[in-house]
Amino acid sequence: MATTNTLATAAELVFVPSPGAGHIFPMLELAEQLVNRDPRLSIAFCLMKMPFQQTSNYDFQPSASGRLRFVDLQPTTVDPETPPTDAFASFIDGHAPQIKEAAASANNTASSYRLAGFVLDMFCTSFIDVADELGAPSYVFYTCGATCLAFMLHVQSLFDRGEFDPDELKDSDAELAVPGLRDPLKGKQLPSAVVQPDWLPALMRHTRRTRLAKGILVNTFHDFESHAVASLTTGQTPPIYTVGPIIDLKMKGDRTAGEKEIVDWLDQQPTSSVVFLCFGSMGSFDEEQVKEIAAALEASGQRFLWSLRKPPQKGKSEFFPSEYDDVKEGLPEGFLDRTAGLGKVIGWAPQTRILAHPSVGGFVSHCGWNSTLESTWFGVPVATWPMHAEQQLNAVMLVKELEVAVEIRMSYRKTSGEVVPAEEIERGIRGLMAAENEGRRIKVKEMSDKCRKAVEDGGSSYHSIGRFIEDVITD
Repeated sequence: MATTNTLATAAELVFVPSPGAGHIFPMLELAEQLVNRDPRLSIAFCLMKMPFQQTSNYDFQPSASGRLRFVDLQPTTVDPETPPTDAFASFIDGHAPQIKEAAASANNTASSYRLAGFVLDMFCTSFIDVADELGAPSYVFYTCGATCLAFMLHVQSLFDRGEFDPDELKDSDAELAVPGLRDPLKGKQLPSAVVQPDWLPALMRHTRRTRLAKGILVNTFHDFESHAVASLTTGQTPPIYTVGPIIDLKMKGDRTAGEKEIVDWLDQQPTSSVVFLCFGSMGSFDEEQVKEIAAALEASGQRFLWSLRKPPQKGKSEFFPSEYDDVKEGLPEGFLDRTAGLGKVIGWAPQTRILAHPSVGGFVSHCGWNSTLESTWFGVPVATWPMHAEQQLNAVMLVKELEVAVEIRMSYRKTSGEVVPAEEIERGIRGLMAAENEGRRIKVKEMSDKCRKAVEDGGSSYHSIGRFIEDVITD
């Protein structure tokens, strides 16, 4: 028994996600997989709270084995005079003493513990310095895909040589060859993340530091991004572990009353007949764009389930949309009455439950990476409408590289203020749900099968996670 306990606590990893559900939950899912996979591993999972939060938004419980525990970090103070482009980095970096303490306490919890390393979110690379101080290796968990990683590494090289000017490229048809893509990327398809000059230096700093990690865990699977993965395994970057898709397959939590109503409505619809519109945790539109979406849905005659969120108030500090007291507030007058037998408008959406439902036949998506993996897992074809971050790159990959999606507009950026007209949206919805899309639908189903096989015993991601565990244990 003593030997078993020693093995069970042989190696401690410190996980540090960025605050925000899109970063916390994939890292938590990975942590759970690791401790369930190998009894020699234990994990201290550090949770940051944004300055306006008194308590964590999440009530995480330690694992029954005790090998996954949660460390609640106290929010750090940021000088109010700090420019917005530096404030988030300052907030993250201010946690360094607490991160170091969490790692040190891991070593002191029991004599059999050994600090085996840090697994750091892609925006927490400053803590590589903490790991170096403690003589522990660092691994970066990349919550985006391999295509994005290859793109960012390439742009960082160009940027450091003074050869990347987003202002010159961002609205043009000029082409940029990218190692992770088979075909060049047009300037107007550049991701939102790199066309904002104020934010670009911070992104380049994180990308530059990612090269210092001992390894990079990427939330993807080999068959999904084989070209991009190959471009990352030339010896010019740290070792790559493709560990995805890491998504909430268990669909944790009890159904709320609103969720039950959604599922009950879907139960009444024919198989593959509903188009689902959802634009992520930051996805919302102003009144003019909502009118265009509503007009497109009405003209298409397509069954729909639309997640409509209330935009943040202009001039306020909030960044995320909220819920309408009544969705009628955000919709054109009479829209709900005219489409009563056809569709349903909701607020927050239980996305994985919806995508898993057999009545859902298409997904109008912002192409966030978690949503991209979820739609692939459930075999639901996508119509692309990217908005923020790296989403334009994901859209190009889905439409052009894999040919598993149709386009509404791949070059859309929320910050541009442009309005996509109803005719364009309707055309995308019709193309998504039409019988002529059967070829793409078959490709999506085939990729779904590969996605599921990747995480099974013997699959590429299962093997990659095993390789990571052995590298950590034997280091």
